[in-house]
Amino acid sequence: MSGELAEADRLRLDGDLAGAALAVARQIQASAPDPELAAAAQALVEGRLAEAHGLARAALERRPDDPAALRLFAEVAARAGRDNDAEALLARALAIAPGFTAARFAYALALHQQGKTAQTIAEAERLLRETPGHPLYLQLGAAARMRVGDYAASADAYRAVLDAHPELALTWMAYGHALKTLGRQAEAVGAYRQAVKLRPALGEAWWSLANLKTVALSADDAAAMAAELARGDLPDEDRFHLQFALGKAMEDDGRDADAFGLYAQANALRRKSQPYDPWELAGHVARCKALFAPSFFAARAGCGSPAPDPIFIVGLPRSGSTLIEQILASHSQVEGTQELPDLDAIAWRLGGAAARPSEGAYPDILAALSPAEFAALGAEYLARARPHRKEGSPFFIDKLPNNFAHVALIQLILPNAKIIDARRHPVACGFSAFRQHFAVGQAFTYDLADLASYYRDYAELMAHFDAVLPGRVHRVIYERLVADPEAQVRRLLAYCGLPFEAGCLRFYENERAVRTASSEQVRRPIFTEGLDHWRRFEPWLGPLIDGLGNLVTAYPDSPEMRQ
Repeated sequence: MSGELAEADRLRLDGDLAGAALAVARQIQASAPDPELAAAAQALVEGRLAEAHGLARAALERRPDDPAALRLFAEVAARAGRDNDAEALLARALAIAPGFTAARFAYALALHQQGKTAQTIAEAERLLRETPGHPLYLQLGAAARMRVGDYAASADAYRAVLDAHPELALTWMAYGHALKTLGRQAEAVGAYRQAVKLRPALGEAWWSLANLKTVALSADDAAAMAAELARGDLPDEDRFHLQFALGKAMEDDGRDADAFGLYAQANALRRKSQPYDPWELAGHVARCKALFAPSFFAARAGCGSPAPDPIFIVGLPRSGSTLIEQILASHSQVEGTQELPDLDAIAWRLGGAAARPSEGAYPDILAALSPAEFAALGAEYLARARPHRKEGSPFFIDKLPNNFAHVALIQLILPNAKIIDARRHPVACGFSAFRQHFAVGQAFTYDLADLASYYRDYAELMAHFDAVLPGRVHRVIYERLVADPEAQVRRLLAYCGLPFEAGCLRFYENERAVRTASSEQVRRPIFTEGLDHWRRFEPWLGPLIDGLGNLVTAYPDSPEMRQ
């Protein structure tokens, strides 16, 4: 690609999404073919969204086949978070004007926002055919490919952008993420360091370095992070990432009180933007226990898709699930994918349009579904997972830990799938989650009392399924796996119906891509030094330990498990 980047493109590449949206609105205003659309665009520029909506809608009603009006109305919808509406409007515009490049890029973004990854990639490739080497189109395709596990192609695309635009800190960071997932650790470290060199306050890049676990941050790194944290104008997003990262540096240096203080500050700040209601999970557990009796499953025996392909690993984050995944993925018949959102998406859809899960129809709606509907849902899950399966192996792993909430759904739609519950000492697991920043999906980890409540609800629900579906779930106790790997791996493989393969014990030799927080740890042999690491921080873990109660002393058994 030759020539200067448009202002909106430059701002988006620099991570200024609000500025990019404003620049897009100004572009639309400047190119508006008549005063009516110009007035709607002016309202959008000035942030008067309701007025922009009314003006754009009126213009579109008068000219329903005008690509410019369709594109403007789509931009209003996108600003309001209605990506499905934006997609539909832009599809209409492109049907009329296939060469409308700005509309096509906006269409690709709307698809990406909705997780329609295959379509996003196709649109990015079409845009690149029209404008080879365009950095935004390369980056969009790279981000989409990360979602479906095509990490090598993603890394290549990011590298191509950086070859032309080495000044882009966010692209260096994204490139580092792809390299880390591929196991190219030294290159990932270099990419992250280039990102913080270009933008010293880029908290996510600092945290990405710390999160490699096997890389120690230096005293100079700690000083640089502390200097950025001293700034009064530091955005919250950068601040909490830097606090997590500096906390890890303090912990590695043996300064446990300082480390815990930083972890507490980071979690408190994160919790402000990610509120969590513990009664949501508690209510779900109560509804499941009331509904799912042995007779419920007996009456629906034989329902669902008979495919045995999926192996679900459930539990809590930081419970050893990535280690279990790496062990299983080292078997010749099993492919590791990633933490797939598909089962949760199906459950969410079944719940209806409720604002909160507790107000939705799930899981109670499962009592009303027919055998044909259960089979269709099983087939849907397999179809949604198919793009992530690259190797043609007969079995694949979905290790989204939160799927423990959907054990009943798995049983009903995929009765021959395997379910593995990864369990770790509750205090060790809880503290490990507290010191780990999760980008999305784990809002309960930002408060020690919430962590305790979540663990208790999880243990209670799994105990219920142990009682009503005895033997259905295979539990792997992390500490037992560490103490006697071969015996536990043999039990695990036997449950999965797989013959023992010695390669499963040499899982650290597997060069597969790993996306989770344990990506570098599972590239080493099993180590035992971290089992009691939490005891260094015990003086500050009172809310977690008190909330867990007798689960701590009873572990690996628990009162709930004896029901």
